[in-house]
Amino acid sequence: MASRRYFGTDGIRGRVGEPPISADFMLRLGRAAGSVLKSLGGDGSVVIGKDTRLSGYMFESALEAGLIAAGADVRLLGPMPTPAVAYLTRATGASAGIVISASHNPHHDNGVKFFSSAGEKLSDEIEAAIEDEIEQPFATVDPGLLGKAMRLRDAHERYLEFVRSTVPPGFGLDGVRIVVDGANGANYRLGPQLLERLGATVIAIGHEPDGLNINDGCGTMHPETLAARVVAEGADVGIAFDGDGDRVLLIDATGHVLDGDDLLFLLARDRAETGTLRGPVVGTLMTNHGLALALDALGIPFLRAAVGDRYVHRLLVESGGVLGGEASGHVLILDRASTGDALVSALAALEVWRRRGDSLSAVRSAWTRLVQRTRNVRVARGARPLESPTVAAAHADAEARLAGRGRLVLRPSGTEPVVRVTVEADDPALVDAILASLGDAVESAA
Repeated sequence: MASRRYFGTDGIRGRVGEPPISADFMLRLGRAAGSVLKSLGGDGSVVIGKDTRLSGYMFESALEAGLIAAGADVRLLGPMPTPAVAYLTRATGASAGIVISASHNPHHDNGVKFFSSAGEKLSDEIEAAIEDEIEQPFATVDPGLLGKAMRLRDAHERYLEFVRSTVPPGFGLDGVRIVVDGANGANYRLGPQLLERLGATVIAIGHEPDGLNINDGCGTMHPETLAARVVAEGADVGIAFDGDGDRVLLIDATGHVLDGDDLLFLLARDRAETGTLRGPVVGTLMTNHGLALALDALGIPFLRAAVGDRYVHRLLVESGGVLGGEASGHVLILDRASTGDALVSALAALEVWRRRGDSLSAVRSAWTRLVQRTRNVRVARGARPLESPTVAAAHADAEARLAGRGRLVLRPSGTEPVVRVTVEADDPALVDAILASLGDAVESAA
C-alpha cells in the first residue's frame, strides 16, 4: 500500500474540487475501472450508489460516463448505504460496486469505494491495476460496444428484505421505543422504515438531508445529540448511523453510548454461550485492551488487525472467524453480511438484547474498559514525523512508563493528514501525561 498514488485504506478520499476528488479524475477513474473489470472477464457491469452529499451528483455522472466509455453497463442505485451497494453487487451479479461517499467526514469531502463481485473490498492487486490504467490515455471503445445505464428501481426494497432476513423470522420490536439518528446520510430513510416494519415506535432525527448537513452535529460522530434525545423521549434505545451507513452505535435508556467494542462483547458473549461463534473475534490496534481481557476470561480467542475494516475482514477470513470490528462502530458479522453493515449489526444487537432480557446498561458494566484517549496531530501532506529521532525517543520513554500497565499506538491516519497518538492504561493521569509528551513530540516534528 505504501506505493499507492490514489487508494488509501478505505478507497479514495479528499476534499471536493481538489485532486483527486474532481470531476475530471472521476471520469478517468470510471474508464480505468471499467477497462480493468472488462479485462478480468464477466460482463464488466457496475452498480453505483452514493450518500447524500451534494457533490455526489457530479461524481455519479462522471463515473457513469467513464464506465460507459469503457464498455461497462451501469446500474444506478441513487442514495444507498455502503453495505447495500455491497449486497446489491452480489445480488445482481455485477462485476463490481462503487460507493460515492466520504463516510463520516463533512460534506466538503467525498470519495469512492469499490466492492468486488462478492461484495467485498477490492483486492490490492485490482486497485493497483486501476491506478495504472488511470495513467493511460483516455480511450473510448467502439460506438457499438459502449455500455448502457439504467436505474435499479427496487433497490431499497431488495436491500431491506435482505437485512430483515438476517434475524429469526419471529423477531419483532413491538412495544420498543427507538430514537434513530440517520446522520442526514444514506440511512436517513431506510433505518426508520426497517424498524417500523418490525413493530418499533420510531422517533427519527438526522433524517432531513440537504446535501450539506451530512454528519453535521449528528450520527455516530456526535452521539451526544442522540443520547440527549433518548433521555428526553424516555426511549428504550437509540441507534446512530454514520453518513454512509456502515457504522452504528447504540445508546442505552440512560443516555450512555455503546460503541463498537461494547457491541462486539454483546454479540461474542451470546454466540459463545449459544455455540454459534466460529473462530476468533477480531479487533484492531485501537480496540480497548479491556475487551481483550474480558473475551479471554470467557475463553474467546481475540486477534488484532491493522486499523481499517478491510484488515479486520482479511484477518477474519484468514482465521476462520465471523465476528469482528472497530470501536468506531464498524461491526462485521460475516455469516450475515459480506461487509460491515450498520443495519445488520443493529438488528443483531437488538435481537440478542430482546432475547436475553438484559438491559443495555448491563452490557456496558459487564466488562471493564481501560482509559483510552487519542490525540490527532495534524501534519503536512508528505511529512513523516514518525521517522524523527525525537519522536522515537519519546516513544521509547512512553513504552517504558506504560510497561505492564497499558499500551500505546502511534500511527498515521489512512484517511486524513493526521498522526493518531493513542494511549491506554489503568491510570487517567498517566494516560494524560504520556499523551501530552508524545503528542507534543510528534507535533514538533510535523
